[in-house]
Amino acid sequence: MALLELQNISKYYGNIIALQGVTTEVNAGEVTCVLGDNGAGKSTFIKILAGVHQHDDGDFLLEGDSVRFNSPREALDRGIAAVYQDLAMVPLMSVWRNFFLGSEPTKGIWPFEWIDRAGAKQIAKEEMAKMGIDIRDTEQPVGTLSGGERQSVAIARAVYFGAKVLILDEPTSALGVKQSGVVLRYIVEAAKRGLGVIFITHNPSHAYPVGDRFLILNRGKSMGNFAKSEVSQQELTQLMAGGAELEQLQHELAEAIASKDAASAS
Repeated sequence: MALLELQNISKYYGNIIALQGVTTEVNAGEVTCVLGDNGAGKSTFIKILAGVHQHDDGDFLLEGDSVRFNSPREALDRGIAAVYQDLAMVPLMSVWRNFFLGSEPTKGIWPFEWIDRAGAKQIAKEEMAKMGIDIRDTEQPVGTLSGGERQSVAIARAVYFGAKVLILDEPTSALGVKQSGVVLRYIVEAAKRGLGVIFITHNPSHAYPVGDRFLILNRGKSMGNFAKSEVSQQELTQLMAGGAELEQLQHELAEAIASKDAASAS
């Protein structure tokens, strides 16, 4: 049984089609990549899974149960955690405070309770280490970390608090080559720990090395739902760009370069 399964999911805003007939699945220990350019429907896809919006048509199955979330809290309680591009972090707060964000472990008995700072720091450090990153001082402000390290904090936090399905919204979009590689490794580590990972991206070269399944969206509609053995990276790129549109762009680019070279020679 798939951990999460979508069958012909659609979402409409009046006459606007945000998603239509989208089908895919997410298995424990695997990475499902959702690819598409801006306006493809990726944000709507995330919001339905995370409980921000409800789907209008189709079936949303979680561990075999048909679900329709009324809030992000309901989705989180069922084990679906979303890590958005802004990461929901406070840059001036320490790493360990950002790791817990209001759910810190405590000592004592109410009303005489206090935060177990030593325990919280130890947990944060250990959970980060499981994701393959060594934070020397969990007291340092999270804003001093690199983009990839901040992503690792968010991923480790979701895993620690019991996520079964981890949704990552464009985690590599604002990162350089090296930091993108670091985050891709964290994605693989999360899948190795048994999570079903949904990797939202517009970059096939980031998705293909780590993905087990690929869903391509274009203007709210599915252009295909493939296992890795069924599609190549080049085919993913062509499907995202619309095939003929990509060929036309490549032709126009070649003409522009040829014109530039001719002007330089003269």
